[in-house]
Amino acid sequence: MSTNETALDRPSKQAYEAYLLLAFTALCWGGNAVLGRVAVGEISPMALVAARWLGVLLLAVLFLRKGLIRDWPVLRRHWLFIVLMGASGFTIFNALFYIAAHHTTAINIGIVQGSIPIFVMLGTMLAYKARIGGMQAVGVVVTLGGVLSIVTAGDLIRLIELSVNYGDFLMLVSCIFYSAYAVGLRKRPDVSPLSLFSAMAGVAFLIAIPFLSVEIATGEFVAPTPTGWLVVVLVTVFPSFLAQICFILGVDKIGPARAGIFVNLVPVFASGLAVLFLGEAFQVYHAVALGLVLFGIYLSERFKKAG
Repeated sequence: MSTNETALDRPSKQAYEAYLLLAFTALCWGGNAVLGRVAVGEISPMALVAARWLGVLLLAVLFLRKGLIRDWPVLRRHWLFIVLMGASGFTIFNALFYIAAHHTTAINIGIVQGSIPIFVMLGTMLAYKARIGGMQAVGVVVTLGGVLSIVTAGDLIRLIELSVNYGDFLMLVSCIFYSAYAVGLRKRPDVSPLSLFSAMAGVAFLIAIPFLSVEIATGEFVAPTPTGWLVVVLVTVFPSFLAQICFILGVDKIGPARAGIFVNLVPVFASGLAVLFLGEAFQVYHAVALGLVLFGIYLSERFKKAG
């Protein structure tokens, strides 16, 4: 390979910035899986969803209001897009996520989130007729091998007996909604990503209100305990505010298909944080999964032009 070819294949500074943004996003989302389990019995799902997006809205008004005011005329013209994106990527995804946490484990939540890159790539191909390179596809397969290592606990024979419980099914549905959101970001209005995020956060809070009302009316509401309030603060600042901004910026830099593969880091981070904070044992297959996921991301990025 010539020097020029090597330079072409070498990731740009913008790509490296995207890698850091998306890795941090995955870490926050892995932590969200653990926080979702901690929230059980401490705050009800829709109370948590409404509280987190209210918190994000307040942070957006505090730190991002100048851009929001500047871009408001454009955002207003694209109100339907913003409503659909805020509903699917924020409110519905989070609602299903926290309900699922009542029926499955933190590690399973993280594992199922590993399916998002597949849905994102399929959605990108269907919506935009995007071409996926050969080595990029191999990278996806390798990262899925890491996810598979976790879901089977390193024993592939378990696939024969694998069954999906209610919580895992809800997580899978929630991932489809988030994948639609990720694919839709490519068609975002010509405004600052942070302004768009602020508008979608406002929509997410408003849409959460009727769901919260149903939760209260059906007697499922659980007022937050001190631990519940701590969970609200943590999910507001990290997976809701910082991670969502990082994800939007990452997608903006390298596109939804390439950004989506970093979601495969979520099950690895979720497993590690579950070990650290929930006392679950770290197994050899977790290490295997970590290696496969990182190698898959490397393949997908390093040879993105070779396919």
